[in-house]
Amino acid sequence: MQERGVEHVVDERAVDAAEQGEAPPVVADETEAPSVPAVEGDGTERSTSLSGDAGDAGDDGDDDEDEDDPLVEEGEIAGDYLEQLLDVLDFDGDIDLDVEGDRAMVSIDGGSDLQKLVGGGEVLDALQELTRLAVQQVTGERSRLMLDIAGWRAARREKLTALGVAVAARVLSSGEREELDPMTPFERKIVHDAVAGIDGVVSESEGAEPQRRVVVLVPS
Repeated sequence: MQERGVEHVVDERAVDAAEQGEAPPVVADETEAPSVPAVEGDGTERSTSLSGDAGDAGDDGDDDEDEDDPLVEEGEIAGDYLEQLLDVLDFDGDIDLDVEGDRAMVSIDGGSDLQKLVGGGEVLDALQELTRLAVQQVTGERSRLMLDIAGWRAARREKLTALGVAVAARVLSSGEREELDPMTPFERKIVHDAVAGIDGVVSESEGAEPQRRVVVLVPS
C-alpha cells in the first residue's frame, strides 16, 4: 500500500461546489475528464458469493514487474489525479493505493473536510467515475478501480452485510419475501453476497435504476 501526503492551494469555486454536495470542478489537463460519465449498469445480479484473487502472472521476483502491473499503474494515475483535486479544493488528506483482486483500490483519509466529497454517497460515486475516466484517458482501457473517501464505503459495506444477514434470517424464519430499499449496484452486490452465505434463501434484483432493489425470498 502506498501513501501520499498532500498540501494545497485554495480554489473558491471548487470549495463552494463541494460544500453544496456537488462533484467539484477540476482543472483540466491531459489526464482529466471534463465531465462525469453515466454510471454503468450492473447487469444481471445473483446471490452468488465469489472468492479468490487474480493470480500473479510470471512472478520472477523482479521489482520492476510490480511497476508494470496495469492495476498498479491505474492506482498511480488515479492518485496523481486525486492529489490535484485536493490541491484545487485546499483539502488535506492522505491517498492510499492498493490492489484487491482484479481492481485497483484508492482511498483518501485524514482530512476534516473529506466528508464533503462523500455526501450521501452520490458525490463519492461521481468522483469515482470521474477518476475512472481520467485513468482511461491515459491507459486507453476502461478502469474498474474503487474509490473510498473517509472510510465511507468500508462502513457502508459492514452495515449492508449485517442487513443482508438479518433479512435472510427473517425470511428463512417466516417464509415471506422481503424487499429492501433501492440501492446502487455496489450496495446490491454487498447484500447479494451476504445472503448467499445463508442456506435456504436467495436474493434477486428487481426494478429499473434508480429504483432497482434487492428482494430476498425462499426459493420455490
